[in-house]
Amino acid sequence: MPFKPLTIGQRSFAWGDRTYVMGIINLTPDSFSGDGLLVSELSVAQLVESAVVQARQFASGGADILDVGGESTRPGAQPVSAKQELERVIPVIQALLAEFELPVSVDTYKAAIAEAALQAGAHMVNDVWGFRADPELAGVVARYQVPVILMHNRSSWVHAEIKEHLGGHYVGMAYDNLLEDICRELLESVALAHAAGIPDEAIILDPGIGFGKTVEQNLELVDRLGEIRALGYPVLLGPSRKSFIGYTLDAPPNQRLEGTAAAVAVGIARGADIVRVHDVEYMVRVARMTDAIVRRNS
Repeated sequence: MPFKPLTIGQRSFAWGDRTYVMGIINLTPDSFSGDGLLVSELSVAQLVESAVVQARQFASGGADILDVGGESTRPGAQPVSAKQELERVIPVIQALLAEFELPVSVDTYKAAIAEAALQAGAHMVNDVWGFRADPELAGVVARYQVPVILMHNRSSWVHAEIKEHLGGHYVGMAYDNLLEDICRELLESVALAHAAGIPDEAIILDPGIGFGKTVEQNLELVDRLGEIRALGYPVLLGPSRKSFIGYTLDAPPNQRLEGTAAAVAVGIARGADIVRVHDVEYMVRVARMTDAIVRRNS
């Protein structure tokens, strides 16, 4: 049975009709993917302009959502204070809303950041910790009546291994049963959402590719994505430039386009509703082609 359509900002998302593409706008100096827009000596105005230029490229390339984040989540990344994160994301969100009709998502696990972003006009929250990091965040999402992406995450720096050429990845991550454990923990995040008063139709699940999973576990997760969608919620998949691609192909982040395309195509075939990517124009084409093959009867 198809899921109910969801309105995000001014746009309606009819799950199952096609795959939607979320473009990543990283306002950080240390993104794992090498696309962080923040460099030393950059003023707020310059950061905003860089983000707007990137968003124009994403919009012309066919993006459906813009996802704005001010803190890197790569293994070993330095934490960012709430003040720093606010200074990065709020002016950019305001600028994007002034120019584009695309929905804008804020990528944060902090209630204070999410509330400021929603006050500024953001349309959705993307929480990489699935309401487990900040107990106040679910209440913020409920009060503003916006959709939320709840991601599975077992990240632990103890299990992170970093290689200069390929970046960080996780080793020795123990699951009793990979898909059963991920599904159970995602449903625990859903229960936190329900307890705060967030309805099912406002929830999107993300299995957390790259977050506390080994290379092999990530490969298996993409292949078995249908088991996540069987939980009864739309699914976002974020494989873009991730280390499981790099370690599989022995390729640094700037050489992972084809690997990302393969993961996106298989993910769509297994049921992904949204793909979160860096290379929007290329992945829109991959999504359209894959949709033409796998959604012919939808």
